[in-house]
Amino acid sequence: MSIIFPEIETDRLKLAILTLDDTKAVFRHFSDENVTRFMDISPCKDIDEAEEIIRFHIDDTGCRWGIFSKSDAQLIGTCGFHCWFQGEKSRAEIGYDLAMGYWGRGIMQEALKPVIDFGFNVMSLDFIEATVEQENEKSINLLRKLNFERETELRNRLIYYFLFRERCGYANGKR
Repeated sequence: MSIIFPEIETDRLKLAILTLDDTKAVFRHFSDENVTRFMDISPCKDIDEAEEIIRFHIDDTGCRWGIFSKSDAQLIGTCGFHCWFQGEKSRAEIGYDLAMGYWGRGIMQEALKPVIDFGFNVMSLDFIEATVEQENEKSINLLRKLNFERETELRNRLIYYFLFRERCGYANGKR
């Protein structure tokens, strides 16, 4: 299935698919070790690494939106889907990150709600996965607020969360 990933707007945010034009902003964002602390990447050391991040998401089966503040048009985070499997049970893993100066303001919840809607309503996902390190309390709390269900056993020292279409009101189309 070929999908066009649109810009998404919320009250405070504009989400736009990352392109190579965003390389400098992505470098600034991902060079902060507070952003990458719980990710499977190290902080960016040069502009080429930022370009690699963008190319990875361009080539992946999902998408990655840049999260831009409407007040100043600055990149403050990213979110999106990767490892999109389109089969009998369509699924994708959701990922997200946010600049430390924006933590604790409900920004990521505001960004992820329409992204999740897009996943279920347009990408036709049956469920969405998320993995979180045990120490990442902010991410764990976010997933709980978004009604993700926690798997009881750890895998590779990670906590796995799932959001199922039929359990959260998307079973018959739009919620």
